Amino acid sequence: MKSTQTTRSGAPLGWAAGLTLTTAAATLAYASAVERTLYQLREETLPILPRGAAPLRVLHLSDIHMVPGQKSKADWLSSLASLKPDLVVNTGDNLSSKKAVGPLLEALEPLLRVPGVFVPGSNDYYAPAFKNPLRYFAGPSITPKGPQDLPWADLFSAFGAAGWVDLTNRAQSIGFGNMRIDFTGVDDPHLGRDRYAPYPPGSSTSADAPHIRIAVAHAPYQRVLDYFTDGGADLILAGHTHGGQVCIPGYGALVSNCDLPTWRARGLTQWDSSGRTVPLNVSAGIGTSRFAPIRFACRPEAVLLTLTPRSSR
Repeated sequence: MKSTQTTRSGAPLGWAAGLTLTTAAATLAYASAVERTLYQLREETLPILPRGAAPLRVLHLSDIHMVPGQKSKADWLSSLASLKPDLVVNTGDNLSSKKAVGPLLEALEPLLRVPGVFVPGSNDYYAPAFKNPLRYFAGPSITPKGPQDLPWADLFSAFGAAGWVDLTNRAQSIGFGNMRIDFTGVDDPHLGRDRYAPYPPGSSTSADAPHIRIAVAHAPYQRVLDYFTDGGADLILAGHTHGGQVCIPGYGALVSNCDLPTWRARGLTQWDSSGRTVPLNVSAGIGTSRFAPIRFACRPEAVLLTLTPRSSR
C-alpha cells in the first residue's frame, strides 16, 4: 500500500513543499518586477539651522545605479525637481553601466540647475560584477581591485560644469542667503579612500556668523561617522546600504554592507561620539546592482530634508 507523508497539519509534504516554492517564486517576482520600481519620497524635518535662518530644503539622492533603458527611474528622477529643493546632495553610486552617463545626466538635468554637492561611491568607479547571491549575507562586499572601468571622470566633470561641488576628500563653504553652509566630504570609505578634511577655518569671526556644518560620505562606516561628529558636523548624510535591500517585514534589514548596525541601515537616527550627538540620515537609495535587481520590504527612495531654525528655548 502506498504511504503519504504529511505535515503536522495533515497536509501532504509534497503539497506543502510546492506551496513553499510557489510562495518563494511569487515573492521573488514581486521583489524584482514590482517593488524595485515603487519609488517613494521620504520627508524629514530637522530644527538645526541658526535662529532666524530661512528653512532650507535639501534633496538627498543616493545609489541611483543607472542603466540605459530605465525609463521609469529616469522619469521619477526628473520629477523630483518639482519639489523645488534649495540644495541637492548626491552620496554616490550613480552608475551601473559604462553607457549610463548620458541617460543619468538627462534624467538629472532639471536638478542640475539647483546648487548641489557630491561624493563618489564604488559604483562610480567600478562596474558591478555577478556574485553568488548568498555572499550578500556574509558581511560587507569585497572591495574591487584592478583598473577603474566606469567613466566617473566624465560624470563628475558634468556635475562640476553644472555647478555641483565635488567634496571628494575636501571641504568647502557655500553661502545661502544670510547663512553659510560648511561642507566636508570623503572619497568612498568602502574602498578605504576616505581622508577627512577639516571644515574651512574662514575668517577670525566666521564662527560668529550664522552657519551650519554638513558632512557627506557614500558608505557610513563607523570610523567616518566618528570623525565627522568629532569634527563638528551638524548633519551627516550617507547611502550605500540600500536600506538592507532585502528586509524582513516587522524586523528590518539583515545586512548593512558595512559596519553600521542594521537598525540604522535606513532612515534618520542620532550618532554619538565623544559627547556629541549628530543627526545621521542614511538613504535606502534609488537603484540596485544590475546583477541583483530586487528589493523586498525596502522600497527605493529619495529623501527631502527640510532644515528649520533651532528652537529659541
